[in-house]
Amino acid sequence: MKNIIIICIALVSFTGFSQGKYESGMEKALGLWGEEKPWEAVNLFERIATAESEEWLPSYYASLVTIIQCFGEKDEAKLTANLDRALNFMNDAKAISKDNPEIILLDALWHTAWVAYDGAQYGMKYGAKVTMMYQEALKLAPNSPRVILNKAEWDMGGAKFFGQPIDPYCKDVEKAMELFADFKPEGKFYPTYGLERAQQIMESSCKK
Repeated sequence: MKNIIIICIALVSFTGFSQGKYESGMEKALGLWGEEKPWEAVNLFERIATAESEEWLPSYYASLVTIIQCFGEKDEAKLTANLDRALNFMNDAKAISKDNPEIILLDALWHTAWVAYDGAQYGMKYGAKVTMMYQEALKLAPNSPRVILNKAEWDMGGAKFFGQPIDPYCKDVEKAMELFADFKPEGKFYPTYGLERAQQIMESSCKK
């Protein structure tokens, strides 16, 4: 009995130590991203993901930051390499967390990076797929402000491309802003971003 108690105490102590390292690592990585050091942040997220194989968030953020850096990239070789790397991170996150609306949004963003690079080629290839992803995410999380916002922005982009009015989607942006006001993340380090982007869209595209 004494040996069992000692083993239990040791396990609890190790878990607490490991969790502490995970939290401090995530805080540092998010801090690097906030300091506009994206690649340093990605590398740290990758190291955390390797050490914490049951946590989906490090791989999620490694993928997210990498994808964001791809927007505006004109060099196809660099774009391909970085999006391939982001895809590997994303697949790691998917393997840990199934049917996760945040990862579905990430997948949609990955495909959107290709569309942003070459709309004529990749819009036809990925457009319907991205639309289906947003519909899937909406079914899983109908009151997620980020799902509603990202879907609205995608719909706006499609409307602009085809010369159609974007006004119908402004109400979705407004709804997302209202939901952000009461939004509570499911856990520490869960994604919370989006409100600032919603405000930018309202100001630039929906202001009357």
